[in-house]
Amino acid sequence: MNDESRTVAVLGAGTMGSGIAVVTARAGHRTLLYDVSEANLRRGVATVHGFFDESVRRGKLGDDAARAAKAALTGTTDLADLAACDVVIEAVFEDLALKKDTFARLDEIVPERTLFHTNTSTLSVTAIASGSRRPERVVGTHYCNPAPLMTLVEVADGRHTAGWAHEATIGFLGSLGKTSVVTKDRPGFIVNRFLIPWENSCIRALESGLASKEAIDAAVPGALGHPMGPFRLLDIVGMDIHQQVATRLYEQLRDERFFPPPMVERMVAAGDLGRKTGRGFYEYDDTRLFGS
Repeated sequence: MNDESRTVAVLGAGTMGSGIAVVTARAGHRTLLYDVSEANLRRGVATVHGFFDESVRRGKLGDDAARAAKAALTGTTDLADLAACDVVIEAVFEDLALKKDTFARLDEIVPERTLFHTNTSTLSVTAIASGSRRPERVVGTHYCNPAPLMTLVEVADGRHTAGWAHEATIGFLGSLGKTSVVTKDRPGFIVNRFLIPWENSCIRALESGLASKEAIDAAVPGALGHPMGPFRLLDIVGMDIHQQVATRLYEQLRDERFFPPPMVERMVAAGDLGRKTGRGFYEYDDTRLFGS
């Protein structure tokens, strides 16, 4: 696989999928954003376009570049439209059976040369790859959230991932301007092994009254050099997603640090999921996932 523009499919038009679609379209690749729901797809495409509009407003992207990136993006609810894809990036719900079935269906649609990437960080890449007749082309690529703003991608090979698929994946991620770090196919990879317990500890600190959310969010970037505080980040990720990831990692690792604190359950039950619902730890008039 060379460095020319490719046809890339992103499966799932949620927070992560739409963020990855921003990255691939911005890099000049023809991008197909797929979702089974027409409503979700419309929201995903609007999210991508909104990011480019905001980038122009902030002077981070020129008008011509924004128009080209928007033109590179197409939405679809028909899996058959992915027949000419060079790379498929799966970012659907974290359910093993769903991911395996998705790759099995794609086996009948895409060419043998197509790379299959899974954005999981809690499920086994090897187990997901077993859904495909060609597990050697399946690679784990976990984009750090928010994908349009963070440069790091974790790369994890499954048991049967071929060397050519690994190398092609590293090259593709380089075309996106991403930095790759290689990790083993283990629950949480590197980032979520550290991030989920840390986020849970920040939530527990808030619950205990140690400091306000504003104080914690100011202390972390100010003293630790993080690009944003934990609660701003959680509002972008979504409390429902945090709960799912934390719970799944706890089930596999049985480490109490991964178990989501009670505040997480209360916020999810109340529908206070973060930016996408207009309310999380903070309130938002602008519900664009990658807004200011």
